[in-house]
Amino acid sequence: MFPLISALNATGLTAGVMPTEGFEAPSIEDFFPPAIAFVDTPFEMNRITLVRLVVLAFWLVVVLLYVKRAKLIPGRAQSGVEFLLDFCRINICEEMMGKKMTAKYGNIVCAIFISILIMNIAGVVPGLNVAGTAVSGIPLILAVISWFTFVIAGIREQGAGQFFKSSIFPPGVPKPLYLLLTPIEFLSVFIIRPFTLFVRLLANMIAGHMLLALTILATNFFLLTAGAAMKPLAVLTFVSAVAVTLFELMVAFLQAYIFAVLTAVYVNLAVHPH
Repeated sequence: MFPLISALNATGLTAGVMPTEGFEAPSIEDFFPPAIAFVDTPFEMNRITLVRLVVLAFWLVVVLLYVKRAKLIPGRAQSGVEFLLDFCRINICEEMMGKKMTAKYGNIVCAIFISILIMNIAGVVPGLNVAGTAVSGIPLILAVISWFTFVIAGIREQGAGQFFKSSIFPPGVPKPLYLLLTPIEFLSVFIIRPFTLFVRLLANMIAGHMLLALTILATNFFLLTAGAAMKPLAVLTFVSAVAVTLFELMVAFLQAYIFAVLTAVYVNLAVHPH
């Protein structure tokens, strides 16, 4: 199992964590690494920023190769890209918004889905080991994009007056109740929706990173540092690390799916008056 630990060290998850005095668990400091370039400038970069750029560069290469080498009878790589795009367009956008609205807003929903998916998967890629969505910047930006998408869609399809009226004044309600319901509807539609998108994605990615780092660091500790009686526990923590990795792959896809589905649902609610 020593080659395994060498591989884990190479990923950066176990770097600097082989204490002689005891086990050191991962902490929230993992998400605030020191700057590595352009220090004290608006373009300051740390490890997480670098991970995001690497993921973005990888996807741009995939897209360029897809465009240049696309064939009538697709190969495996082309089929994989088309599967993701078709899944988002058909199973998310058309299911939630219909074909007419998909033609107008489906591209944004698909861009959100793909962006979250590739950023999430970075969390289980050796050498990267942290999701690009595990720090607030990307989840917040995507939540704001989702908010603008459904607000602009509602204004374009209904007109500004009708959109805001249908959003905060539910029909069929006695007028005195609007004093209570209107503030609630305003908070629900314009504040809580984007906030819950942001928090759900961020919290899941933080939790996933912490759990994966914990199991890998525990394997490292039990195998290399702990006493002989505790070394067999390394097998248990290693199996747990493998299970958590597979689980995180599922969560990476699920969180991208949920975010995209809710964005499509919000667009559909915005363009169709209650």
